[in-house]
Amino acid sequence: MGANSDDPPVDTEEAIMRATYRALCNHGYANLTMQAIADEFDKTKGVLHYHYDTKQDLLVSFLEYLLSAFQENIAVDGADPAERLEALIETLLFGPPERGRFDHWELTTAMLEIRSEAPHNEEFRRQLSRNHETVKATVVAIVEAGIEQGIFRDVDPEQVATLLLASINGARIYQVTLERDDVAEVTRSSLDAILEHWLYCPDELDSGSKADGNAGED
Repeated sequence: MGANSDDPPVDTEEAIMRATYRALCNHGYANLTMQAIADEFDKTKGVLHYHYDTKQDLLVSFLEYLLSAFQENIAVDGADPAERLEALIETLLFGPPERGRFDHWELTTAMLEIRSEAPHNEEFRRQLSRNHETVKATVVAIVEAGIEQGIFRDVDPEQVATLLLASINGARIYQVTLERDDVAEVTRSSLDAILEHWLYCPDELDSGSKADGNAGED
């Protein structure tokens, strides 16, 4: 991961990841340099090279960082499976609500560039695959819990996960590559309609639990 055998201190690691985030949003992957990242925080480029041998090493760690951040964002304490699934879809499509000054779609564009390198870059491919499998396993676990609790129908959790992730990934790609800015919103509405008729038990829909979970979105 880095040039040093010891992991960087948490505060330095966080600063590097946030600087990488900003630099990716500002410059994209193609124009990203270690200097551009160093310019985004109050340390020198030498600090980056102390912890990371190359830009590739840093970006692999950044992909790990994004995965950890995603897991934290969907870990809703006390939430039932329906609420957790809603939070997951919302986070994947539109980014975490606390992202604030970081532009979700600028980062999505930069990530698309990184993904385009994956067929020729084993380290990127390995970490992106790990991220995907972790997110997919999270969806599967949520659906399984919902089935056990009688919230979801007895469907194939793997099939649900595949549909959701393929739809969301496609929506993000279309949103940043086509001259349309409503693809994510349309996909969100379409997924709601599909899941309402395919995934949620009729009793749950009648009780209004899903409607309550979506309250405030309009």
